[in-house]
Amino acid sequence: FIGFSKMSARPTVNVYSAAEDKIAGTVPLPAVFTSPIRNDIVQFVHTNMAKNSRQAYAVNRLSGMKHSAESWGTGRAVARIPRVSASGTSAGAMGAFGNQCRNGRMFAPTKTFRRWHRRINLHQKRFA
Repeated sequence: FIGFSKMSARPTVNVYSAAEDKIAGTVPLPAVFTSPIRNDIVQFVHTNMAKNSRQAYAVNRLSGMKHSAESWGTGRAVARIPRVSASGTSAGAMGAFGNQCRNGRMFAPTKTFRRWHRRINLHQKRFA
């Protein structure tokens, strides 16, 4: 039960006895509990603290670049993307290396040196 006493502007709370289930007295609530909750700070701290439990991930730096391929140049009525130099197989003349090609590398391959963790001010963490 939280009530307001006439002596202080802070709400009061009941103190219960450890021996029996009886109210032993009342004390004013600490001033920190009367401050309003800032949802923007709580959300900021929660979001950034959640980032500290992430693990780095990345693709192999050689993925999609393991063909011997060369561009055919202009004048063949095909795109100037490098082409796999294979003959007698369906892989021949297949585009290679590009991010738009089948089995090609991805655009901007992910790196492990991304900024995974965030530092949060101690005062903000305590506030939240």
